[in-house]
Amino acid sequence: MSGLEVRELEAFLVLAEELHFGRAGERLYVSQGRVSQLLRALEHRVGARLIERTSRKVTLTPLGADFLADLQPAYAALRATVDGVRATARGMEGVLRIGFQGSTSENLTDALALFARRFPHCGTEVIEIPLADPFGPVQRGEVDIAVVLLPMGESDLVLGQVFSEQPQMLAVHNEHPLAARASLSPEDLAEFALIGVRGPAPQYWRRAQSLDVTPGGRPVPAGPGVGTLREGIELVAAGQGAMLLCHPTAVYHDRPEVRFVPVAGLAHSRLGLVWHRNRETTRVRAFSRAVAAAG
Repeated sequence: MSGLEVRELEAFLVLAEELHFGRAGERLYVSQGRVSQLLRALEHRVGARLIERTSRKVTLTPLGADFLADLQPAYAALRATVDGVRATARGMEGVLRIGFQGSTSENLTDALALFARRFPHCGTEVIEIPLADPFGPVQRGEVDIAVVLLPMGESDLVLGQVFSEQPQMLAVHNEHPLAARASLSPEDLAEFALIGVRGPAPQYWRRAQSLDVTPGGRPVPAGPGVGTLREGIELVAAGQGAMLLCHPTAVYHDRPEVRFVPVAGLAHSRLGLVWHRNRETTRVRAFSRAVAAAG
């Protein structure tokens, strides 16, 4: 295996994904013939065929499939190492300001730790952003990147990694008639005044966090609007409404007056990593990779 060329491995990985020499060449910015040449060189080093090619299709041999399964994680680790060194060399010093809503997720915590290991000379500042203004801090440049509840439809922002899909729970006062239930259905939400979110959060985002109609068409009474999760929990504890939360947030805000009841059959909540389209930096891209690796 002396003289092994990384380009040969890249050609094999792309070809194994595309199963088409022409498309693989386009992705690698080389000719179809060059892809064939690189593959033949790799197969010569290995001593066996990795790809079967006919006039109709391109397929992996059984050995090629095994080789792909072993090569992908090793290649990803190599790329991450090279990317880390390159980023450091290009000035990964300074501070990355990271916004988050509610409580930090396990994925975010793991990503922060991984980012710190990869880029010890780049500090991080973790900033809680208001529930009622999920995108404003990024748009105004108050944070460089943010973890927010989805959906995200802002044209000036980029949606990166999507992660932490979690079941939803209903925070309800423990004396409510349905609080003792083991679980609720989405139709049961019509029995509660759902606490909503005030602006400046976009209307499409606010409607996603607090339903106004059940999947079956039953209207859901509107409760008061809040600007923070803490305000919402306080209103629930005072018996002034119920609030939808993801499971980790419910655990974080546990208190005696409030019951958290699972809502079976309701779409799970998801978090997304967002940054401004015109302010994407090396630090932002590096943190996005850390979130992907920690996921």
